[in-house]
Amino acid sequence: MEEYKKRIVKTIQFIDNNLDTELSLEKVAEIAAYSPFHFHRIFRMITDETVQNYITRKRTEKSAFYLALRKNLTVKDIYHQFGFSNHSAFNKTFKKYYGKSPSEFRKTAPENFHKIQNKESKNGQIDTVFDQYICNIENLLNWRNMNLKIKVTELQEMNLAAVMSLGIANVEPSYNILVDWAKKKKLFPKDNVKMLSVYHDSFKVTPPDKVRIHACMLLDEPLKKQEGEVFPETIEAGKFIIGSGEVTLHDFEQCWVSLFLWMKENNYAVRKVFPFEIYHTNFKEHPEGKMLVDFCIPIH
Repeated sequence: MEEYKKRIVKTIQFIDNNLDTELSLEKVAEIAAYSPFHFHRIFRMITDETVQNYITRKRTEKSAFYLALRKNLTVKDIYHQFGFSNHSAFNKTFKKYYGKSPSEFRKTAPENFHKIQNKESKNGQIDTVFDQYICNIENLLNWRNMNLKIKVTELQEMNLAAVMSLGIANVEPSYNILVDWAKKKKLFPKDNVKMLSVYHDSFKVTPPDKVRIHACMLLDEPLKKQEGEVFPETIEAGKFIIGSGEVTLHDFEQCWVSLFLWMKENNYAVRKVFPFEIYHTNFKEHPEGKMLVDFCIPIH
């Protein structure tokens, strides 16, 4: 199973980096070094969806994210960037996922772009439900001012060891795999070890059981090659909005929502790098379950 996961990690990274290209089953299977038939079965066993469903879902979710946060891009710019051949195909697929056309969806964002889920309506059609904010905007901004210190700064390149998790329930097991690997390498426990979560999907557009999160550890030197389920990952140097605070796990959603609002208020645009969290303390060691966290958004 470990060898299967190792190859699936490689193919998922390839798919996500090439959404604007033709991604046939044969082409993706070649990356995994399996026959198309064998690869199709393995991929579905590990991810619980077919290769084509995964590709279509990723293209649609990435498009939704850009429709909401990159208002400077046209709808055509976005669907070409994520591999849709024409407006008709994009419109049909997008509406199937979110119950709205891309243009209608964009009009609701970012004010209503908070948490999106599909549910069956009484007549069998899929409705898109936009949940309300945890609290109203004024209260959210007051909470942000009380709990987060926000700055814009340049960060140097970061070399990470990473373990992929598909679905929120698999994040903790991924960290366990990472820590076990680090202990064998005598990298853990150590002073000032930094653990990170890198979000390759957004909960705004991806269901919690499908979201891809990488459990990571910051390294002094780059990891040269994949070792079992642990693989190298790099966060490119650049400009970031960083919101820092001592918060509980229940506060994370408010932190991210308020930080993205701050980004829009201050006219920054998100950069095509994945947002991440840096953990400076362990919530399990705090009497109130709090931890020091940096929430980092890449920006232009």
